[in-house]
Amino acid sequence: MALNLIFLGPPGAGKGTQADRFAQAKGIPKISTGDILRGAVAAGTELGLRAKAIMDAGNLVSDEIMIGIVRERLDRADVASGFILDGFPRTVAQAEALDGIMTGRSPLIIVDIQVPDAELVRRLTSRLICKGCGSNAPEGLTAGTAEAATATCGKCGGSFVQRADDNETVVLERLKVYERNTRPLVEFYRPRPSFCAIDGALVPGDVARQIESAVDAVAGATRG
Repeated sequence: MALNLIFLGPPGAGKGTQADRFAQAKGIPKISTGDILRGAVAAGTELGLRAKAIMDAGNLVSDEIMIGIVRERLDRADVASGFILDGFPRTVAQAEALDGIMTGRSPLIIVDIQVPDAELVRRLTSRLICKGCGSNAPEGLTAGTAEAATATCGKCGGSFVQRADDNETVVLERLKVYERNTRPLVEFYRPRPSFCAIDGALVPGDVARQIESAVDAVAGATRG
């Protein structure tokens, strides 16, 4: 059975880190919408060219084009053992379209990483990124510590800084936007037996083990 997953969660929940970790552990591709778009544009596909024209004009790519590009990507051979979608779906309309794409495939497993707002604010106001390449700082390296002042990025050697928008006022507004825009999507998936609610307030290793256990349980029930 292929492991087909989407990861949901608010900013600061660690879904990107956990998705990367799970993808590497299972040997399946993590597919981000940004990568899909860039790939389609670079390949010069019909949808890629349409998307490029829209983005060059400063507009958002429509659901129709985004769904088409996702469909093309999920028809490639490297997803035979499964995939993790990162950044899609973002709306109920996209989720309904994804259900259509998934017809005849192994069930979609939804991993919803849940973290209290107070913990999200703490994380987001203390996190660091590389000034050079934008990569996240290693786990445990936070703003205001002596280690952060001297640490350098393992990818490019740059120093670590806080993002300009990682202050409490902006973070709280981002969480409100997430709640408003994404709550309908969470409620769309919640009734499904393949919906996994994960306690993301734990340390990353414990969150990873919780995700693996929950996904194994869903996969086992499906096989049974």
